[in-house]
Amino acid sequence: MKKCILITLLFVMSSLTHAADTVKKTVRATIDKDGVQRVALVGGSYFFDPARIIVRVNVPVELSVRKEPGMVPHNIVISAVNAGIDFDEEMKTEPKVIRFTPTKVGSYPIYCSKKLLFFESHREKGMEGMLEVVE
Repeated sequence: MKKCILITLLFVMSSLTHAADTVKKTVRATIDKDGVQRVALVGGSYFFDPARIIVRVNVPVELSVRKEPGMVPHNIVISAVNAGIDFDEEMKTEPKVIRFTPTKVGSYPIYCSKKLLFFESHREKGMEGMLEVVE
C-alpha cells in the first residue's frame, strides 16, 4: 500500500515539475545561406521548447530535436500530410534532424503521443506546441 502511494505521489510531482515554470517561447526560423531553415527543439517533462515555431512555406526545414536526460520516453509528432509534413519520431538525448518542406500555409500541432496506462497522455499534460507555416 505504501509503495502504491509513493509511486502515485512521485508521478504527480513529476507531472507538475516543469509545467509551472515553463514560459511558452516562440522562434521564427531564419533562412541560412544554403536556403534551409534550421530550428533546434528540446522536449522534456511535458513541454517543448520552443513551443511555437514559425517557418516559411516552400522552404526546406531542418528540425533538430532532442529530449532532456531522463527515463520518461517522449516523441514528436506532426501529422499534416496535406502540407508535406508528416512524422512521428522518438526523441533521444542526442539530437536527431528531421527534414521536411512545408507546402501549405497554416498552423499544425506539434505533440508527444506517449501515454502510460490509465494516466493522461503527455499531450494532455501540456506537451504540445505549434508549427506555423507562413508566406
